[in-house]
Amino acid sequence: MQHRRIRSGSRFLLVLSMMALSLAGCSSTGIGAFGDSPQQIAIVPDIGNYDAARALTEARAHFRVDDFGYSAALYKRYAELVPNDPEGYVGLAASYDRLRRFDLSDQVYAALFRLTGGTAQYYNNLGYSYLLRGDTATALVNLRKASTLDPKNPVIANNLKMIANAARQNGTSRPRA
Repeated sequence: MQHRRIRSGSRFLLVLSMMALSLAGCSSTGIGAFGDSPQQIAIVPDIGNYDAARALTEARAHFRVDDFGYSAALYKRYAELVPNDPEGYVGLAASYDRLRRFDLSDQVYAALFRLTGGTAQYYNNLGYSYLLRGDTATALVNLRKASTLDPKNPVIANNLKMIANAARQNGTSRPRA
């Protein structure tokens, strides 16, 4: 019985990971071109020469190709240059999440909340962050808040479906929270 429970739990985590990678619900984890550690934040030697537009453009491009170390460094630069634009914080937190640097993403989410309050995007991204951490209960609480604020948002709906599908795969009737 215990062996079956462990195997079922492992299957749940595997399914959840595969779904997370395929849906990319936050606004792929992998090793980017920046180094050999998926937790490494890139050092961009001339980052002081980047203006806001260049930092944002390159941050987006690096995020799209899973170079989260570079996207983190460049979104951080953008947030420093344009501290009142939530996009920098959203991108920075998502980059840190993908690097599994939840200590840093938590700080950025706190700053984002002070800047924008509890928006649907904030709760969706925070929920997705908790999903990546394996904390489905906290993920579900945040995703439900996001859904309440923006019930027709397809990204939020997909993230909620991801949790429900993973719970079904694990043999439970519905996610707990």
